[in-house]
Amino acid sequence: MTTKPKAPKFRIRRSSAQTTAPVEPQQPASRSTDLPSETEDGFGDAAFPGSAKAEAAKQNEAGIAEIRREGLTGRQLRMARRLAQKHGLNPSSDFDAVRQLRGMGIDPFDRANMLELVKGRETPAPETDPVQAKPKDQSAPEQRIKLPQTVETDKNLPGAPAPSTGPALHEIERIQRDIARRRRRKLIFLGARLGFFVLLPTLIAFFYFAFIATPSYATKSEFIVQQAEAAAAQPGLLGGTAMATSQDSILVQDFLTSREALQRLDADHGYREHFSEPSVDSLQRIPEDASNEAVYKHFQNHVKIGYDPTEGVIRMEVSALTPEKSQTFSEALIGYAEERVDQVTERKREDQMRGARETFSEAETKMVDAQQKVLELQEQLGILDPVSETAGIMTQVNTFETQLAEKRLQLNQLLDNERPNAARVAGVEGDIDRLQSLIGQLRSQMTEGSGSGSLASVTARLSMAEVDLETRTMMMQESLQQLEVARVEANRQVRFLSLGVSPIPPDVPTYPRVFENTLIAFLIFGAIYLLTSVTVGILREQVSS
Repeated sequence: MTTKPKAPKFRIRRSSAQTTAPVEPQQPASRSTDLPSETEDGFGDAAFPGSAKAEAAKQNEAGIAEIRREGLTGRQLRMARRLAQKHGLNPSSDFDAVRQLRGMGIDPFDRANMLELVKGRETPAPETDPVQAKPKDQSAPEQRIKLPQTVETDKNLPGAPAPSTGPALHEIERIQRDIARRRRRKLIFLGARLGFFVLLPTLIAFFYFAFIATPSYATKSEFIVQQAEAAAAQPGLLGGTAMATSQDSILVQDFLTSREALQRLDADHGYREHFSEPSVDSLQRIPEDASNEAVYKHFQNHVKIGYDPTEGVIRMEVSALTPEKSQTFSEALIGYAEERVDQVTERKREDQMRGARETFSEAETKMVDAQQKVLELQEQLGILDPVSETAGIMTQVNTFETQLAEKRLQLNQLLDNERPNAARVAGVEGDIDRLQSLIGQLRSQMTEGSGSGSLASVTARLSMAEVDLETRTMMMQESLQQLEVARVEANRQVRFLSLGVSPIPPDVPTYPRVFENTLIAFLIFGAIYLLTSVTVGILREQVSS
């Protein structure tokens, strides 16, 4: 089996000369050689070297090369070609169209020229399009012209009649003058708005701060709220940091900016009267019939307090019309803060020691009652110490029992005689009876009851009372120890205000700060104008669309 060789097929694109040249009918080949015509000079379509046409061609090529280096886009080149055709030019290429338009003093990329070209394309005349007016060969297939392309110089295409450039240039100049006039008018309006809404308020603010505002003196001070507890004994994660007293510091800050502090300051040092003087400017002066809320707002503006939680420092700045009054107000507020801290601390101490004190009082009362009960029993029974009484009776009993044993031995000795002495035997027997009776009485005192009870019952009652007394005494001692511990803990929990920077009055006015305040006013008015302009522009665009 044999396979036929297959040759690859190639698509060969026609050159511009082949695509634009009309298809000539095939002629039979002639055997004779074609001779040059009589007008042939040997250079073909090229100009004779050194002639004016050749020099012009060189200049044209240099201009086209310079235009190529500009890096124009395809859209710009197509617009230049169409604008050249509109003006009746016959360029050889898109770059040549740009060159010829610029030679006529026309900017092909001007917006007005582009707009005029678009308007002219809305109703194109079929006879004015040089491309469409090209005669077609009926025998050749229809070919589509793609732009941008290079048109051969030897192809003379019919173009549109050259329009008169006078009215067009006049119209362009009129449009340019109108655009410049509108721009100047808009700039004038913009300057007027900026002057009225930004510069004029800024100048008014500068005039007020520089010439009208009453100077005020600010006294600064710093203080902290400390805890008496040692750092090693502080419990908790934040015990040794500034956060341990943050609640008290925030409480002091809120108190100094409260209406209560204002009322005390006004009552003690005449805050309202100080700022109601006629020499004070109208913005800082407190009217005589001003409400408490108005005075409170004025107080918040002139008393500034800040708290730094990382360091635990409270910074206070008090402004007044005189340095002495500013110092007086600052010291008074610091005194009020110390009183409030002491009140809060005292309340904490009382709450912490109240339970210990109640427990100690109860234990002490019960101990006194037990001791009184023991004393009453001793008085009722007539026995100071039942143990000692029992021991004394037992000692007597033992002594009498020893004597009784001796008398019994003596009686036995007398009875051992054949003729005992009756008188001695009777005497010994009488001694024995008396000893036995005495021993019985002593023993009955310890076991048998009487008017006040037996000695055993008296001992038991007194022992129970003494045990109760010892227990109450021990409980009272423990309560006393707990009370001391609570007192030590309460002393450690004491907060006090420590002054770091004393309030010293300045010798020059602190406010107003003319430059800073004027700059802030300018920035505020400028921001307001900018936001308003942007908002109005957006709304206008939405409405117009």
